[in-house]
Amino acid sequence: MSGDLSRRTLLKTTGAAGATLLFSSATGAPAYAAKGRRRVYVLVVDGCKPGEITPTLTPRLAALRRSGRNYPRARSMPVMETIPNHVMMMTGVRPDRSGVPANSVYDRSAGVVRDLDRPTDLAFPTVIERLNRKGFTTGTVLSKEYLYGIFGERATHRWAPSPVVPVSGHAPDVFTMDAAISMVQQLDPNLVFVNLGDVDRFGHSDLTGTTLRAARRLALADTDAQVGRFVDLLKDTGRWEHSVVVVLADHSMDWSLAHKIINLHSAFAAVPSLAGKVQIADNGGADLLYWTGPRSGRDAALRKMRDVALAADGVLSVHSPASLRLSPLAGDLVVYAQAGWRFSDPEYVDNPIPGNHGHPATRPIPFFVAGGSDRVRRGTSSTRCVRTTDVAPTVGEVFALGAPRGGYDGRSVL
Repeated sequence: MSGDLSRRTLLKTTGAAGATLLFSSATGAPAYAAKGRRRVYVLVVDGCKPGEITPTLTPRLAALRRSGRNYPRARSMPVMETIPNHVMMMTGVRPDRSGVPANSVYDRSAGVVRDLDRPTDLAFPTVIERLNRKGFTTGTVLSKEYLYGIFGERATHRWAPSPVVPVSGHAPDVFTMDAAISMVQQLDPNLVFVNLGDVDRFGHSDLTGTTLRAARRLALADTDAQVGRFVDLLKDTGRWEHSVVVVLADHSMDWSLAHKIINLHSAFAAVPSLAGKVQIADNGGADLLYWTGPRSGRDAALRKMRDVALAADGVLSVHSPASLRLSPLAGDLVVYAQAGWRFSDPEYVDNPIPGNHGHPATRPIPFFVAGGSDRVRRGTSSTRCVRTTDVAPTVGEVFALGAPRGGYDGRSVL
């Protein structure tokens, strides 16, 4: 866990799964008392496709969706991977303002590809920090190590994911929900932001048409049960009638077969004017391209890079980062894969997992708002297309929190 121990306190408790839960909290007596009775809970079912929420497979999520306001045209934003969409949920602004355009970028100053997983990578104030300054309390329960990394110590109360599954870097949903329930019971923040990572992690290993699909269905059923536990807690403790519960995914999922791999590194290496002068940050369904050759040849090089990329089997489209409202960290060109394909760069073996996201095929997401608060409307909105940037303005409206400097890029769904 990061941070100075002199600036926080630690709370240990035991969850239903039997593991010891450790929360870190900002010091200062006023920070421990929630302000008023209003509560907002944001539950992210990472990697879930809208059609996977059904009365038979996920009855608790389906019932929650029926009871509130559903947005079937919801979309994740046109950026890469998990981190940017979680950042947009808590900032309400697009990546060109938050500074977080993708999970992985090429760091020109260091000369390496790295994840944007440090607190200093996020350059825009989150609704978490802004609520804290108004005297409200906040909590983050994030199952993935890199999400815990980028949100850092912004929340009043934080849970570091544990135990973490090797390779995947996430805590199973049963432990994550144990932490969320314990945080609500013992610390009762005004806002709790939860990421449930199992559906995404099982989704990456899913192979369409094989027995691994059963593993994803089991993950969905278990995550549904965990969400049910959380809703039961709210109702059993009387919190439900004062609560707004926002449920969404950060992206959905697409699957590719073993032979549907795009390797742009080899394509560029075959062009003498580009060989050794292009760096690639692979984000599964998208590649970020960086010209590292002489500045004088940049324009001609980008035209050639675009042509070579578009000629590769499985490539959908090529864009400038500015056209997608991404920050300069996104490089010089953004390349999207077609549905059923994935990037693997620089080597063919670097991305062996069939499930990927970040390209247009994975933009549709579930998004609905439930809870007993009178702020929650009922029914289905078939006209409005809501996005991940709409979460922060929604949270802000519940707590009468004004917009940040420069305003939101999203808007409240209430």
